[in-house]
Amino acid sequence: MAPLSPAQAAPPPRPFLAYHASWAETPATSGDTTTLAGLPGYITHVALSFVKPDLTYAGALDLSGTGLEYPYSGAILRAGILALKQRQPGTKVLLAVGGATYGGWSRLDADALARLVRDLGADGVDIDYEPANPSCVVVSARVHCANDLLSIQLVETIRSALPRPLVVSAAGWSVGAYGEGAFATAPPRSPWRGSMLALLRSPAAAKLDLVSIMSYDAGPSYRPDQAFRAYRALWKGPLALGVQVLPGNGPRFSFAYTGEILSAVRDDPLAGAMLYALRLEPPGPPGPDNPDYRAMAAAICVTLDLADCSAPVP
Repeated sequence: MAPLSPAQAAPPPRPFLAYHASWAETPATSGDTTTLAGLPGYITHVALSFVKPDLTYAGALDLSGTGLEYPYSGAILRAGILALKQRQPGTKVLLAVGGATYGGWSRLDADALARLVRDLGADGVDIDYEPANPSCVVVSARVHCANDLLSIQLVETIRSALPRPLVVSAAGWSVGAYGEGAFATAPPRSPWRGSMLALLRSPAAAKLDLVSIMSYDAGPSYRPDQAFRAYRALWKGPLALGVQVLPGNGPRFSFAYTGEILSAVRDDPLAGAMLYALRLEPPGPPGPDNPDYRAMAAAICVTLDLADCSAPVP
């Protein structure tokens, strides 16, 4: 059969990135008994959480200085990734770097990070750069933040260490694309308003393959669909709207609320979802108003009209 021409080629799948909380994983004695190995195929990217930017990794799958908290060895983690890829060859396994817990970005060791990616048989990195004090200000209707240059340099450095086809994605703050133009006064007010703008309008943005929006913990006035439009004004690639398992500062991500915000962006063929996080359990009995991560993943699948939504999440 002749290969598809560009005009006939199938569109890329909607992104569904799910973080995998290493600290909440269950012990395993082999790769195929990890929960990672059993993930369904509708999750397009799974981000192993979290790796320290200034990790120490000498090799031999020693995870002790990496920040990952899996209750089993690096050899079992590698075997779990391999087992997942044998079942779901389209799934991309990323190492989520940073997050709210790990700083050390000024000491980023991209070479050690690249070695860890390759030794584990992973597919790339998800950059979760969350500066504690972005110090963003508006000057002549343009947002400038203290960390603008570093955010761009991080993408460039990591992409240099992990050339394509390895994946580099980035998580953006809820209000990270606000502060200018039509979104200059979009609520809520926040120190992180506009913190992603410099990166998104820089040439370094072309080095990214996926952007997700941490569209939670932003208070009751925050509108995820509006944030999506603000990001979309600058970023034209796959864009995932974040959904949170645990209750936070803002509306609870019930079935109804999750369906509402994802339905609002579904007409965009490159719109998808990000789930934070697999293995985290909300307090109280599970139900439609308090779904656990398994039910949330299935709800995302159904809302985005993905395939095989009945496949269970371990």
